[in-house]
Amino acid sequence: MLPTLPQGRAPRQARWRMALLSGLAVAAVAGSGLLALPQARVEAQSNVQAAPPGAPTSFADLVERVKPAVVSIQVTGQGPKIARLPQDPKGRPGPRDPGARPPSPFPDENPLDEFFKKWGREGVPRPTQAQGSGFVISADGYVVTNNHVVDNASKVQVMFDQHNKYEAEVIGTDERTDLALLKIKANGKTFPFVKFSDDTPRVGDWVVAVGNPFGLGGTVTAGIVSAHGRDIAPGPYDYMQIDAAVNKGNSGGPSFNLAGDVVGVNSAIYSPTGVNVGIAFAIPARTASEIVTQLKTGSPVKRGWLGVRIQNVDDDTAASLGLNEAKGALVADVTTPSPAAEAGVKSGDTILSVNGVRVADSRDLARQIAAFAPGTKVDLKILRAQKEMSVPVKLGLLPSAQEIAKQAPGGRPAQPTELGQLGLSVAPATGPDAEGVVVTDVDANADAGQKVRVGDVILEVSGTPVRSPEDLANGVRDANKLQRRAVLLRVKSGNETRFVAIQLKRS
Repeated sequence: MLPTLPQGRAPRQARWRMALLSGLAVAAVAGSGLLALPQARVEAQSNVQAAPPGAPTSFADLVERVKPAVVSIQVTGQGPKIARLPQDPKGRPGPRDPGARPPSPFPDENPLDEFFKKWGREGVPRPTQAQGSGFVISADGYVVTNNHVVDNASKVQVMFDQHNKYEAEVIGTDERTDLALLKIKANGKTFPFVKFSDDTPRVGDWVVAVGNPFGLGGTVTAGIVSAHGRDIAPGPYDYMQIDAAVNKGNSGGPSFNLAGDVVGVNSAIYSPTGVNVGIAFAIPARTASEIVTQLKTGSPVKRGWLGVRIQNVDDDTAASLGLNEAKGALVADVTTPSPAAEAGVKSGDTILSVNGVRVADSRDLARQIAAFAPGTKVDLKILRAQKEMSVPVKLGLLPSAQEIAKQAPGGRPAQPTELGQLGLSVAPATGPDAEGVVVTDVDANADAGQKVRVGDVILEVSGTPVRSPEDLANGVRDANKLQRRAVLLRVKSGNETRFVAIQLKRS
């Protein structure tokens, strides 16, 4: 219930307005001359101010056009195991079997851990329910949503605002952009659809988001484009920031411009509370359209691969290299084998351009290379020993994050396999005061993808100092021996150090 004011009292501002109006009434009685207010001023006080040019007085017409093409997505998947007491062959509770007990799902200090140790338990699969949003992009029922909405789904249903529900199949997914393409199972039936915008919105342009927050399908919110080029994921793609209200369940839903075209696919929010605080992120329409076109073929998205570990060129690095400005990407290491290694690219080279297109920074280089198809020949302009030179490279196929984590940079031993359970790839820190290992890649679908970022430094694992990737792997091995579900890392991000518990992936 909304709060009400005590009877007989009015807000201070309302009392002020009432006093002003009373004063005008008394003045009207006192003398007619005081009634001669300018006519224009009277009209300005009595009329609502007109909307600025280009601003809609209502989004209703737009919403009526686009809302029928937006769907709520309900996903059933194979979730984690739940605990139950063991049973005898007749289905009755029986004695515990210490030799067959899976690890406790609770930490040692949790009181429920003692209960499980005492009574034993047996894991059984538990189906999970998830909800998200999506939108139809063709009359025959292709639907775009986020990869994380349908990840590991065993059953997918889409429901329109009119409560019409259909089964759907997953045609393809792409982890690096967090996009997925579905197809509604309804032969011969046509659906309302929307299209991606061909134009990039400007910062300050209106956006209208439609989706299924908290299971409240058909919810409409409005805001503006707050920024472009936000770096919020380990992949090479940037996100658009909007301030339209986006919450849990909006994932995969569209943000529209005033023409009714999709300018972004809502994917993430920044929030210390877990709910909307005015900062949401959407995959730009141009990126989404390119990826969806590839997914529609039913094949995985294929990207070009160079095979280098790179870092940005800051002002000091530029000065040391003799560059006039901090541009380009510095090669920190070369993966062996890789297209870069075969072409003769070396650690310490600075990549300045690709096919004549300047490289702004390391993300820009990754984005440019990923845009090429595997097998494409590109010309790299590099700076080596104060001399610029051209290096032709035939690009390879970008491996998955898991495959990259296992590759050997610069001839060093490959990443220990235990790091795959963390969803991380790391390298020894360098420099005179270096400590720990540096995170070089993160699996976006692992628990680490939500807690650790590329560039973070891992200092300890379970209280033990980490000086090499093998030290970190040993921490994972020890956790496995103790049947722990997670390991505790001490992580340094910039000047801040914190403890992070990372769940281990199980095969």
